[in-house]
Formats: sequence, structure tokens, C-alpha cells
Amino acid sequence: MKRREQAERVTSARLLVAQLRVHGVERVFCVPGESFLTVLDALVDAQDIHVVTCRHESAATMMAEAYGRLTGQPGVVFVTRGPGATNASAGVHIAHQNSAPLVLFIGQVERTFCGREAFQEIEYGTMFRGLTKWAAQIEDGRRIPELVSRGLRTAVTGRPGPVVLALPEDMLEERFDAVPAPYCAPAASEPGAHALGEIASELRKAERPLLIVGGGGWSDEAAASAKRFVERWELPVCCTFRCNDYVDNESPNYIGNLGLGANPDLCKAVDESDLVLLVGARLGEASSNGYRLLNIPRPHQKLVHIHPVAEELGRVYQPDRSVVAASGAALCALADLEPPAKRPWRKRLAALRGSFLEWTTPGPIQGDLQMGEIMVNLRQRLPADAIVTNGAGNFAVWPNRYHRFTRYGTMLAPVSGSMGYGVPAAISAKMEHPERVVVAFTGDGDFLMTGQELATAVKEKLSIIILLLNNNMYGTIRMHQERRFPERVSATDLLNPDFVRLAESYGACGQRVTKTDEFPAAFERAVSAGKPALIELVPDPNVLSPTHTLASLREMALIAN
Repeated sequence: MKRREQAERVTSARLLVAQLRVHGVERVFCVPGESFLTVLDALVDAQDIHVVTCRHESAATMMAEAYGRLTGQPGVVFVTRGPGATNASAGVHIAHQNSAPLVLFIGQVERTFCGREAFQEIEYGTMFRGLTKWAAQIEDGRRIPELVSRGLRTAVTGRPGPVVLALPEDMLEERFDAVPAPYCAPAASEPGAHALGEIASELRKAERPLLIVGGGGWSDEAAASAKRFVERWELPVCCTFRCNDYVDNESPNYIGNLGLGANPDLCKAVDESDLVLLVGARLGEASSNGYRLLNIPRPHQKLVHIHPVAEELGRVYQPDRSVVAASGAALCALADLEPPAKRPWRKRLAALRGSFLEWTTPGPIQGDLQMGEIMVNLRQRLPADAIVTNGAGNFAVWPNRYHRFTRYGTMLAPVSGSMGYGVPAAISAKMEHPERVVVAFTGDGDFLMTGQELATAVKEKLSIIILLLNNNMYGTIRMHQERRFPERVSATDLLNPDFVRLAESYGACGQRVTKTDEFPAAFERAVSAGKPALIELVPDPNVLSPTHTLASLREMALIAN
């Protein structure tokens, strides 16, 4: 009898996996570790959960973050203690600044060892306090249903973001009678009728209104509502940094994205607006042009700020009117408002749209490889639902400025400017949408941060396409270096491997393109390869961006000095 009761009991690890299943978790990313072997064992029997084994914890969390961005559900990742957790922190930071739902589970030392600086021990509540919405350690396995449910729900509620839960190894092995908690849907706030009336009144009084959208918690429905709202009201709309896919770029109302290297005409439009309607976004450093577009704390423009979290309203900018509401609910309600017969901002909208079209028309650069022509080719070639990812570096200017995103969920890029994001994000996107074309833009420095995940892409049979711009340098840092210390090169030159042979060694398709007219055929070969494909693009080494060369920056710096 005693033996039968023991057999009916479950380990904490199995209870945890059962709780993930209750919440509909279909995929977990991990780098395995001995600290959570019992969870890995429990996942063997969870046939409906796909376990993705990665080659580095930073890439695993980036994949989970991309999953969260694409689905609106928490990306789930497991890593081991100490080095595993510190490696994973890069992806946690991305999730934090991207406002993406993520739950990171970390194997921890045994509870009786805690506080002794045991092997690979870290106190994770302290380590992750500034990077997460919540970080805790589960001390009692009986509380797994409560705390895991709370973590998954916290990650998606309000402003989405990362949660960290530490799992002591001995706790995971405990056995007891327990069942998972039922699913509990997250709460969502909606704007009230009074608030909507006030917003409509402010818009009708404005002569130069501007809608700015961004932040986390978006969806296809939110994007459709945003488009319907601005087109009914004939309002100009722009997106914050790396949220380019929130509004159809082909809409006559879309005027660009705020961020690093934004269109000067767009920045001027924000400055000259008499009403800024900010929905979902925080308007951080990159999107505010170094906090210069709006005065702090009181903007010179009239500001109406809609955000899902009350604590964000007035934290940096004091709004004239603030509304606590989820972006999707707010935009759906705004789209139903009746626009005024007179809309004095129409002429301004036409001018701003014209400036956007001119700004996103690429021109020639030095050398045989014309990235502008390649971007035009991709704009015409890629399906509307193609997903484009990128990490950080000057190479990201090409897709961020010149690609036209027409559907939500087609752009994955790190607001935090983290290198190495593009390849893991592309892998995650292709897993979620195997039928869609997925293109990752990366640079030589950026790629070698997480390029080993090509092994993951090959193992999972994911036919992602990587466009690697190789200029043998950390281009963005060199750009800043040449501006401040012209011709004094330090630490920014790179010696790279043969990227084509490297890709082939992983089992991927590798190609090198040095001239513009070679690209279309190379891209078609990559599409039809049926496996991961890397195209190394070799621009003139003097070219740093669409507008700057090494020589031009040195000349500007010498004149300034």
C-alpha cells in the first residue's frame, strides 16, 4: 500500500511541466544542465512540448524572446545555474527593453547549500532585479502551481516582459500529491468612454496632430485598428524604434519610424506637432532622439499618452491627458470614433508621406556591391508575410530604413541594440512559421556572437536565409571612432573566417556575393536550398553606411577639429 501511494506521487519537476502544459506552452528552449535534469526527464513524456537544444544560453533566451514577440505568449527557456544564467542575461535584457513576454527557469544549487557561495551559486533575485518584472526562487515544490502560473501570467500582463524563476535542484526532486493550477487569463485594461471623448476633443482642436505607436503587447488586431484609425482620420502615424511593422508601411498615412538615424523631417514633425498621441510606447532614448524631441518633464507639445501600465504615465514625460489601457483595446476604440469634417492636417500629411518615400529610396554607394539595389530587389521579391530579423550594427540600417513592412509580426529586432540577435530570432521565427520566408540580416561581428546556432538551424531543418554583410570590422564602433579619433584605429578591425566554408561545415548552404547583379540568383538558390543558407555580401570596405564612408567621416572630423 505504501509503495502504491509513492508511485502515485509526482516530482516537482513533473508538476512544473504539467503546469506549462496547462498554460499551452508548446515549445521550450534550453541549454541542458545537471541542475535541472529532472525537468529534462519530465519533458521526455510531454510529447506536445518541443524541446529546442541551443548552443549558447544567450541565443536560447533570444529565441524565446522572439517567440514571445511573434505569439504574444511567454517564451520559455531553461538554463543551468551560474554561467548558464549569466550567459542568458543578454536575452533577458532584450526581452525587458523589447517589452516581450519571457519566462526564464534557472537550475539552482541545493537549498541547504544556498548562501555559502556554492559551486556556480548566484542569488538570482538580486542579479535580475533590474532586468525583470519579477524574479524569485521556488523553495517549496508544492507552490509550483501558484508561482509558475504567476510567472507566466506576469510576463504577459500590462507591459509584457521577462520573469525569472530559480529552481533548486533538490526541490525539483521532491515527491508529493499535487495537481497543476487551472489556466487564468491575464487581465487587460480598456479605455473608458469619458477618456475617449477627451481624446477625440483634443484631436478635433489640433492643427498638427501626430500619432506615435510602439511598445509591447501588440497583435494583428492592434495593427489593423491603428491603420483603420489613421486612415479614417487622415492622421500621420509613425512607429518607435524597431517597431516598423506596427503599421502598414504602404498606407498613405505612414510617415516612418523614430530611432537611430531617423529621417530629419520626421524628427522635425514631432517637434512641430501641437498634439502628440502616444500609444503603447515609452518613447525611450533611441525613439526620442536622445530625449530631445519632447521636453522633460513637460513637453512643449500637448501630449496624450496611452499605456497599459499606470506607472509609466508621467515617469519621464508629463502628459496633458493619460489613459491606462492596452494598445489594442485603445486603438480599436479610437478607430470607431467619428472623425471631424474639417481636417486641417491633410496637407501636412501629404508632405510627410512624400518625405518618407524619398527617405526610403536608396541611392548609390561606393563599390561594386550596391546594397540599395539589393534592398529594392528584396522589397519586390519577398512575400508580404516574410519575416525579417536583425541584430545590431550599421548593416541594420539597410532593412530598418529601406524595407517596407506591410504586416504585423514581420520584423524582429532588438530595441536594446544587442548584437547577435538576428540569427536566433530567425530560427525561432522559422519554427513558429515554417511556411514563411525568414531572412536574417547580420554583420561579420554580429554573426560571430551567435553564429554557432547554425548548428541548431541545421538540426531542426530550418531553411532560414542569412544575409551577412562582411566589412571585417565592428562597423558601428569604427564609425564613432572615426568621428572622434580619425585614423586612430583601435580594437575595431576583425580577422574573420571564410564564412562560406563555415556555413558549409555546419551543413548549411554557403555563397559569396561581391557584385550587385550576382545577388538575385544567389537569393533564389538560397530559397530553393531546402536548408539553412548563408549569403556573404562583401561591400567596399570603405563603406560604413548608406551615407558615410571611412574617408568622409575622417574628413568631417578633421574639419570639425
